[in-house]
Amino acid sequence: MINKLVIVGAGHAAGQAIASLKQQRFAGQIILVGKEPHLPYQRPPLSKKFLSDEISIDRLYLKPSKFYDDPQIKKYLDTNVTAIDRNKKKLQTNDGKEIYYDKLILATGSRIRRIDISGSNLNGVHYLRNIADVIKIKSEIDSKKNVVIIGAGYIGLEVAAIIRQLGHNVTVLEKADRVMSRVVSPQISDFFEIEHVKHGVDLRLSTNIIAFNGKDTIDNIEISSGEKIPADIVIVGVGIKPNIELAADTGLKVNNGIIVNNRCQTNDSDIYAIGDCTLHPSETYNRNIRLESVHNALEQAKIAVSNICGIKKIYSQVPWFWSDQYNLKLQIAGLSEGYDRTIIKGNISDRSFACLYFKDGQLIATDAINSATEFVISKSLIKSKKILDLDKLEDKKVNLKDFFN
Repeated sequence: MINKLVIVGAGHAAGQAIASLKQQRFAGQIILVGKEPHLPYQRPPLSKKFLSDEISIDRLYLKPSKFYDDPQIKKYLDTNVTAIDRNKKKLQTNDGKEIYYDKLILATGSRIRRIDISGSNLNGVHYLRNIADVIKIKSEIDSKKNVVIIGAGYIGLEVAAIIRQLGHNVTVLEKADRVMSRVVSPQISDFFEIEHVKHGVDLRLSTNIIAFNGKDTIDNIEISSGEKIPADIVIVGVGIKPNIELAADTGLKVNNGIIVNNRCQTNDSDIYAIGDCTLHPSETYNRNIRLESVHNALEQAKIAVSNICGIKKIYSQVPWFWSDQYNLKLQIAGLSEGYDRTIIKGNISDRSFACLYFKDGQLIATDAINSATEFVISKSLIKSKKILDLDKLEDKKVNLKDFFN
């Protein structure tokens, strides 16, 4: 019998794990240990509706606080686990607590990548990862005119869209030669670049930062061309890193993620890992992958809990992601790495279209812009691994759904 199940981390994955444990009528004690002083909450709205004040902090939380007011659940928030003793099945925390477990779920998530450039520690240089970050940015931004965003990935562009709509001058600095270069095709990059420029964003691509300048507070950013970009406030979004150190220190296998099997189990049968921190086998792509995705976090939590409760299930989801920028919804199904052909379905000028990525005749990914039907159909076709007649699909009269049965 499992008397104590401990969850380390209090993000999306942890919140879903607790909900799933309740649904499975888990009878043991559930112990939640989280670094932040908050119960599990949604991160995607941080760079969108919470930043723009469209929603309050209460609407970020996955469940109301009363959901956790249960004798079965014990919470240690604002608490950091510093060590795991696998032999004694014991956790050590930063404030001296010793927490024992029968089963352990690591939902340690990820952290921001920081930049190490002269002046990067000046006041006014911010990162956006948690509630506290956004509250700090919102407390300063109203009085600021010139906002500079470092990085043109999902987060950087979402923040650029929101802040431009709030009426500030926005400059985006990106070292790559196109936006979202890691995840979308050149056609999609071009579309979003035009969109941001049309909304008044000063988009600087192929740009390296030389220094952040200012006395105590940021004043300007010197870039590789020698120009100094005025900056009253800077928001950095250059990616995240998985939190794997705790797992590595206790002897769990890691490799840019905590390595798990298709049941979300580590090389220790009593320890599971879920969410951004994991490297898991993909049935779709026949390799290990690490995903930074809400959907992945939620589904892995369900799989881990099912297996802990004795219900054998494996994780076999097609990855998917989304990004909201202005009135555009970008939905991505699958992973486009290694594609050898693309096909555009729909009309780009109508602002409702999809870019389909193929490898050896198989659909491996789709970027759908304001095109939910293609997104949904793509997920099924990617999972099916069908070989498609691409020359036929190139015909503008032929729809993707014609290949789905």
